[in-house]
Amino acid sequence: MPTVETLLHGNSVNADSGSFGFCAITLVRGEKLTLVDSGHVGRRRFLVQELGERGLTPSDIDVTVVTHAHWDHAQNYDLFEAPLLIHTNELKYVQKPHDNDWATPRWTAAMLEFESRVQQVDEGYEIEPGVRIMHTPGHSAGTVAVIVDTDAGPVAITGDGIQTADAAITKQNALIFWNEKEARHSIERILQAAETVYPGHDVPFRMLHDGGYEYLTPKQMLLTGLDPTEEGISFDPMPRAPYIMPGIETQTLERLN
Repeated sequence: MPTVETLLHGNSVNADSGSFGFCAITLVRGEKLTLVDSGHVGRRRFLVQELGERGLTPSDIDVTVVTHAHWDHAQNYDLFEAPLLIHTNELKYVQKPHDNDWATPRWTAAMLEFESRVQQVDEGYEIEPGVRIMHTPGHSAGTVAVIVDTDAGPVAITGDGIQTADAAITKQNALIFWNEKEARHSIERILQAAETVYPGHDVPFRMLHDGGYEYLTPKQMLLTGLDPTEEGISFDPMPRAPYIMPGIETQTLERLN
């Protein structure tokens, strides 16, 4: 049976001047080696390091999956030679991103067009037996999850279909660029398919039958270059309020055709 492991954990840390944008980068080991998301260039050397610690190089990866094309998830795919799987609607969307969509810069389309290995996929596409694509729109037009049948049961690698454990409880992601109703429905679909979730910006967790969750690994993060006693430095443990992109009501598939 395939197994799932985290190469780099995601987090939802932000500052009043911007987002760290650290998404989870996940490896599925089965008949193939499948990398789910690759992160932004600020994580590039750390990704290569994590592969190296497992005796791997980027050329050993057989399949790469773009859960969605936002900048923080999809900047390091040029490291790899493997086929790059992306949902059909996501590939359409990057050609015509909404003017208010700051997560999909105009250069995203050029980046993907440059890659001849891009392969469009849709709901139910099977990467290998026990590893398949689920279309989970809402955060973006073509967000996907990778559902993996493991010895311990189904696991969902969600990208920003489920950004954090709290989002799984509230059914409300922190960021919505496509459709709020679809985003909520996608969270529900994912949780019907798998109790264990590898989210986009949190550590893996398991849903509990009492409606709560438990983390499968402790959160760990070392911040450098920041003195908490320095004047003007403050910390707020509360998550940011959900952001629904202005103009989201104009986000339709018809607009992309």
